[in-house]
Amino acid sequence: MPTIRDAVARARDALTAAGIAPAEASLDADVLARHVLGWDRARMLSDSLGEPPESFAKAYGEVIERRSRREPVSHITGHREFWGLDFEVTPDVLTPRPETELIVEEAIAWFSKSAAPRVMADVGTGSGCLAVALALEFPSTFVLATDISGAALDVARRNAVRHGVNDRIAFLRTGFMPPVPEIDLVVSNPPYIPRRDMANLPPEVRDYEPAVALFGGENGLEIYPRLFEEAKRQTARNGCLIVEVGYDQRDAVTAIAEAGGWCVERVRHDLQGIARALVLRRP
Repeated sequence: MPTIRDAVARARDALTAAGIAPAEASLDADVLARHVLGWDRARMLSDSLGEPPESFAKAYGEVIERRSRREPVSHITGHREFWGLDFEVTPDVLTPRPETELIVEEAIAWFSKSAAPRVMADVGTGSGCLAVALALEFPSTFVLATDISGAALDVARRNAVRHGVNDRIAFLRTGFMPPVPEIDLVVSNPPYIPRRDMANLPPEVRDYEPAVALFGGENGLEIYPRLFEEAKRQTARNGCLIVEVGYDQRDAVTAIAEAGGWCVERVRHDLQGIARALVLRRP
């Protein structure tokens, strides 16, 4: 009798045939099986040699077909983990990515030897992952979360409610900084992919994630000058701005920041050694 493990192995092979890397296909097949079954990882390990429920084959086949069309797993399951927290994800927001957690780490490090920020801003909040994670890390901080997309703000609000911090986050529909002075901390994962690189993106990104959250103009740097200018006007003296950058943008964004009067305090690299976050200080 075919087991759940057999079904997952067949799904893995189907995803690999659809062009997904073998390691990713194996992980996706397992995650989607657990999603359909409503099981956690522990139960999957203990019960995967059993016969699947009667409804499993049809439901699992449908989600594997969606993934074979390169729809992101986060869109199929409707959620993604970030900073150890579960976030709702829809096609209206970027899927939270591990490298963005570097911004949370650097924010915590910045205030480790001083009082927590009174007010912080998350510019381009998307799913709200940064706003929510930092609101939980800084329980006395009030957060201003902005986004140009009303649909994205709806997702972020639901995530704030999910994690019990909605009373300390104000959501504003605007493309850049909230109109508030003396902000102690600004964080942002802005659109930074060059539009000229669109054709080279994985289908999961190019075809399913919102373009407004991906592309920062033809060269990917369009957002930074205005972000730095507005943040300099509205941050407190010695305030901190932490931004994510693309894989080859460290030098260009550093030059824009320094020209705008910011001091680069630290550059954080991801596990592949790619510069991913710049920590900037307002003199």
